[in-house]
Amino acid sequence: MNGFMSAMGGMPSGDLCPGLSQLKGEHTPLIKMLDRIVSLTEQIAKESEIEQSFAELKIDVTTFISELDPHSVREEGVLFPMLGAYIGTTSGPIAAMEYEHEQAKSLISDFRAKAEISQLSTEEMKNLSEIVKNAYDVLIQHFSKEENVLFPMAERMLTDEEKDELFTRIQEIK
Repeated sequence: MNGFMSAMGGMPSGDLCPGLSQLKGEHTPLIKMLDRIVSLTEQIAKESEIEQSFAELKIDVTTFISELDPHSVREEGVLFPMLGAYIGTTSGPIAAMEYEHEQAKSLISDFRAKAEISQLSTEEMKNLSEIVKNAYDVLIQHFSKEENVLFPMAERMLTDEEKDELFTRIQEIK
């Protein structure tokens, strides 16, 4: 795997400019939140205090989305267009990253809409938690691709001025 990642341009975060380092650093708390979320989905699958676990899952997913949304805006609104000027946005890595963003958001949105039904059966709660588990799988792989492929690619391709602009512009997104 190391040969593959080096061939794809993987590099440690210390070698990333401040803007890319910030985006990569934002993954750590998001992953911690995702780990808690997937733990709740596992409890639900085992029918361990399912109603309590499902109530916590709904709260945690809402909190997660409030943290994920600004991160996604920084990537989709700033990084992707800047890098896309070099590699295009209709196919390739940028298109794949945007598709994964859409896929995860769609899964989470589907969960949130259906989870608001007041009388859910145990089976419905288990099925809905599986939707969240699928979003988890998409996002964990997505973060890895960004950290090991996309961010190093951006580090190599963006000019110093563009890197400064990236950092400045992502600071404006709260």
